[in-house]
Amino acid sequence: MSIRPITIHGEPVLHRRAAEVSVVDEEIRTLVEDMYETMDAAHGVGLAAPQVGVGLRLFTYTYPPAGPGLPARGVFINPRLRLIGRVSQEEPDRDEESEGCLSVPSYGFPLKRSHHVEISGLDADGEPVAFEATGWFARILQHEYDHLDGRLYVDRLNSRWSRRWKKALKREGWTVPGHTWTPGVDRDPFGHDDPDEADEAEDAPRGAVVGPREAD
Repeated sequence: MSIRPITIHGEPVLHRRAAEVSVVDEEIRTLVEDMYETMDAAHGVGLAAPQVGVGLRLFTYTYPPAGPGLPARGVFINPRLRLIGRVSQEEPDRDEESEGCLSVPSYGFPLKRSHHVEISGLDADGEPVAFEATGWFARILQHEYDHLDGRLYVDRLNSRWSRRWKKALKREGWTVPGHTWTPGVDRDPFGHDDPDEADEAEDAPRGAVVGPREAD
């Protein structure tokens, strides 16, 4: 297993639809194990293959309070996701509905999501897996699934938060390829390396779904 660099907004693989996995073999299983290690090192709750530079339709997740009978950790290969609950058109709550992304490091913006989804796909052995998820777990699954269609959560922001994101995007220069960060090597952009921020960071779902609460 090895930790892989995480691609940042502007890398083409993040902005195009990923390809179906044709066969679940040892190469795919090695990728999955590397993704687990990378996700854990990044303190994330999810990681999609395009985020480590691989344009294939699979993602890993970990969310221990997933719910009774639901797997708290796993992988979906060639997933299909269906929204059961509608997405509210109200203004998102910046304290309760802020997302972040390992491919948009250091930033977090509020976003409305469906509170109830159904997902199916294959596991690392090529066996079918399917279940329903609600709440934050549903949010995680939607966030990761979006990556497989070339969409980041910042592409879904409403006009108010999109304006703030575009200012940040211009400031960071993440419109061109070549930007990455490596968990365990580079400073953690979500504050897990900072003792003053560590307690706050551990209080919320992390990394891939929830980032800093403030985004100006």
